[in-house]
Amino acid sequence: MNNRGDWLVDRVLHAVIGGAMRLPYEKRVAFMGAAMRWAVGPLAGYRKRAETNLATIYPDMGAKTRRRIADGVCDNFGRTLIENFSHAELHHRLVRTQPSGGGLEHVRAAAEAKRPVIFVTGHFGNHEAPRHVLTGMGLTVGGLYRPMANAYFDARYAKTMTSWGGPVFAQGRAGTIGFARHLKAGGMGTLLFDVNNDNGIPVDFLGRPAMTATSAADLAHKFDAVVIPYFAIRQADGISFDVVIEAPIARTDQATMMAEMNARLGHWVTQHPEQWFWVHRRWKNKRGTI
Repeated sequence: MNNRGDWLVDRVLHAVIGGAMRLPYEKRVAFMGAAMRWAVGPLAGYRKRAETNLATIYPDMGAKTRRRIADGVCDNFGRTLIENFSHAELHHRLVRTQPSGGGLEHVRAAAEAKRPVIFVTGHFGNHEAPRHVLTGMGLTVGGLYRPMANAYFDARYAKTMTSWGGPVFAQGRAGTIGFARHLKAGGMGTLLFDVNNDNGIPVDFLGRPAMTATSAADLAHKFDAVVIPYFAIRQADGISFDVVIEAPIARTDQATMMAEMNARLGHWVTQHPEQWFWVHRRWKNKRGTI
């Protein structure tokens, strides 16, 4: 999308979010999901891009099913967006959430030993929800995030990630150095690994090679960090989450570690396809396939 298009989408989202923030939390989340599903998503081209990616990965999937999932993707995106703008209320609702999974004992052990932990996840459910839950347990979890392609909107959204929890760094030389220092000091931080990276390596994701950054594996080796995937699965009420802290990724070579991370995420995407951000050009390569 060109700069004028990005500006228009930003202005529309700003107006919609401003109106939504005046509503009670549950109505706000539902409203934003509907707004993204029926208006902003189609306007911004999100729904079309999601359908294109779904057709690439599931060529036998019918058009009606693709549209249903793509609409769900937009709905989940809208809900996630307003939840993260409402981070104080989201945190209040998540503070009593009890996470499950085989990684909890490893998190506790690392915290006691002051050993670095790299939490890895994707744009699934609400990717910030596990960080809220862990923060509620008394842990300090920072992060490294990739700025949105829409620079106008990213300037607004970045504030939601840096205003609570541990230190959050924007991807880039300075941000990566800051994140590395945080880990070196025994800190915990989150990396999202499910976006295309032309400087990465091709790793299978949902049956198709996807260029994948090796940052998580590289930092784990450099700082002797534990790598733990976590995910937040949105529940049927559209508001609450089941937070899963999975068993650590075994310390092996880059390709094997990243393949395991993709497989862990792929499991949840297969179970709940409407909760993953199919809007990303995940399988784009240097030649720009999709």
